[in-house]
Amino acid sequence: MVNKQELKDKVINEVEACKEELVDLCSSLIKIPSENPPGDSTEISRFIENYLKKFDTEVDFYESADKMYNLVSSIGSEEGKHLIYCGHTDVVPAGNLEKWDFDPFSGEVKDGWMLGRGASDMKAGLSGIIFAFTILKRLQIKLPGKLSLAIVPDEETGGDFGVPWLLKNKIIHGDGCLIAEPSSPYNPTVGQKGSYWFELEVFGQPGHGSLSPLAGKNAITDAVLAIREIQKLWDIQITVPDEVKQLIHVSQKYMREVEKDREAFMPVLEHITVNIGTIEGGTKSNVIPENCKVEVDCRLPFGITEKEVTDFLHEKLGELGINYKIRPFGFRSNANFTDPDDPVCKAIIDNISFVTDHEAYGVMQWASSDARHFRDYNIPVLQYGPAFLPTIHGYNERVQVEQIITCAKVYAAAAIDFLYSE
Repeated sequence: MVNKQELKDKVINEVEACKEELVDLCSSLIKIPSENPPGDSTEISRFIENYLKKFDTEVDFYESADKMYNLVSSIGSEEGKHLIYCGHTDVVPAGNLEKWDFDPFSGEVKDGWMLGRGASDMKAGLSGIIFAFTILKRLQIKLPGKLSLAIVPDEETGGDFGVPWLLKNKIIHGDGCLIAEPSSPYNPTVGQKGSYWFELEVFGQPGHGSLSPLAGKNAITDAVLAIREIQKLWDIQITVPDEVKQLIHVSQKYMREVEKDREAFMPVLEHITVNIGTIEGGTKSNVIPENCKVEVDCRLPFGITEKEVTDFLHEKLGELGINYKIRPFGFRSNANFTDPDDPVCKAIIDNISFVTDHEAYGVMQWASSDARHFRDYNIPVLQYGPAFLPTIHGYNERVQVEQIITCAKVYAAAAIDFLYSE
C-alpha cells in the first residue's frame, strides 16, 4: 500500500533541498527574451528541451506556426488518470526600457525578489511546473497515471497556436489540468470571465474641413457617438446563474477581505467591462474623415453571451443612423468555470493548505486565459502560480522567490494526490 503522505513529504523535501536550482532555472528563463509580438519561441523552447533531457526525459516538439513551438513531455503510466501541467513561454513586450528600474531581461535576484519581464506572468510558474516534473522523475516516483507537461507559445496575444492547437490536433488530453498562471498565494482561480474583443469601423464621407459639419459625414464624430453607446454595456443588469452564485460570493469576499486593494473592483464580477483600447481615423485636420477604427476589449460575466452583447450593440448603434461594421478578433469566450470540488481543484487547493498551513480556496478571475480552451474539451482546469500581481504586464515586474519555491512544492505534491486518488 502506497503511503501518499510519505511520497509528498519526499518530493517537498527534495524541492527544498534543490531550491537554488529552481531559482536558477527561473532566472535563466527570464534572461531569454520571448516577447510576443513577435512571438518567436525558438530559443526558450530549445533551452527547456535541453533542460528536460538532462533527466532522460523525452520531449516532443510541435511547430504550430513559424517559430512558435509547443513542447510536450510525459512521465508515469499510460494506465490510470492523466494530469496536465501547462504553461506558456511568451511574455508581453517590455515596453519603454527607460521606465524600468532594472534590466527586464536580467533575471536578477535582489532582496528576495526575482526580477524581470515574465517573472510573474509566467516564467516563475513555468519554471515551477518544469522543476516539479523533473523532481518526480529524478526521484523515480512510480506514478499510477500520467503527468504531462504542455509548454506553449502564443498565449499573450490570444492566438490559436498554443493550447487550442494542441487540443484541436489531439496531441494532449487529460482528466485534469493545472495552468501555472499567476494567482494569489492561497487562492487559485477556478473560473474566468468571458472575453469579447471587437473592432468597430465607422464610415463617413470626405469633404473639405472648412465646410464641416455642413458638408460630408465625419466618421470620427460618428465613432464618438458609437463609443458612448458601447460604454452603456456596463449598465446592463445581468442575472447571475444559480450554479455560480456561491463562487461569485466567495470571490467578492476574497476581494473584500484578502486582497483588500481590490474591493473597489468587486462590481466587475457581475458587469460587462468596456475598455476603448485604440482609436484611429482621418488623414489631415482639414479633411473630413471618411473612416475611423476603434478597438474594444469587453469582459463578460456569467449570465450573458457574446451573441447577446452583439445584439445589444447592433440595436444601439442602429439607432444612431451611422454606417458601421463590427469585426470580432482576439480573445473570445463566454464566462466559464470548473467546480471547486473537482479532483484537480481539490488536489491543488488541499496541497496549498498542506504546504503553507494556510486556508486556501478557489476564486474567480476577471480576465481570460487558456483555461477556457481546456474547458471547451471537458478537461477540468484551474490556475495557480507565483506572482506579484500589481506588476503583471507593467514595468518592474517581479515575484517573491519564496513563492516560486512554495508553488513548486504544491505542484509536486498535488500530482501525487491527484494521480493516486480514485
